[in-house]
Amino acid sequence: MKFGVQFFTLKDYCTTLEDFENSLKKVAEIGFKYVQISGTCDFEPEWLKEKLEKYGLECVLTHTKVDNLLTKTQNVCDDHTIFNCNYIGLGGMPRLWSFNEFTNDEVVDKFIQEYLPVMETLKSNGKYLMYHNHHYEFDRLVNGNFMWDELANRIPADLMGFTLDTYWIQYGGKNPVKEIKKLAGRLPCVHFKDYKIIRGGDPQVQFAPIGDGNLDWDEIIEACKESGVKYALIEQDDCFGANPFDCLKRSYDFLISKGLEAK
Repeated sequence: MKFGVQFFTLKDYCTTLEDFENSLKKVAEIGFKYVQISGTCDFEPEWLKEKLEKYGLECVLTHTKVDNLLTKTQNVCDDHTIFNCNYIGLGGMPRLWSFNEFTNDEVVDKFIQEYLPVMETLKSNGKYLMYHNHHYEFDRLVNGNFMWDELANRIPADLMGFTLDTYWIQYGGKNPVKEIKKLAGRLPCVHFKDYKIIRGGDPQVQFAPIGDGNLDWDEIIEACKESGVKYALIEQDDCFGANPFDCLKRSYDFLISKGLEAK
């Protein structure tokens, strides 16, 4: 298992192509090779291919706009082929943010109905749809199942994988290690994101560099290895005033100390 960077961590440093390129350069200088492209400014696939090659990086996963996935599926596949990326990610469940408009059952049913054709097209092009979770997926359906399990049960493994996010699994009240093992074989990529307890009167948590929080990384890393994870992508949604490149370096050093490889 290799590890890399989820560029959503650097979203504020990728608002222009010039800044985006500079961020690619900086993560390469830290020692990273693998990246997920998400949360950046718009770019042409040829531009990304050129910059990745320039800095010795590989894009292993993206998060792709919902409208493009649904209406320009073949174009999405063609673009990803240009910069040699086979894992095409969905950052969250469409409609799940419209809490009062749809029931959980309707959200799942509509998602499967709309995205199965997308999954089929991706598969026929040698690509794989990757679903990224938050904590909302651990709300229940009428039948008592969690939405998360319903997606895994009803969608064939050869059509959709999961970009399991360790922080959001924990936030949703579940055990990241158990969920990783449960989805063995359909987790080519995971998000490594730590879960830090904050002192105060009310229970509070926040994102943190890997190793600075409360997750059991020895068990998580071992579960990932056993479950066939290829890439662990470091993500920190908010660095709370710290420089995100410094946070990524802390995470990098921690994972190196655990025997993982960045190249």
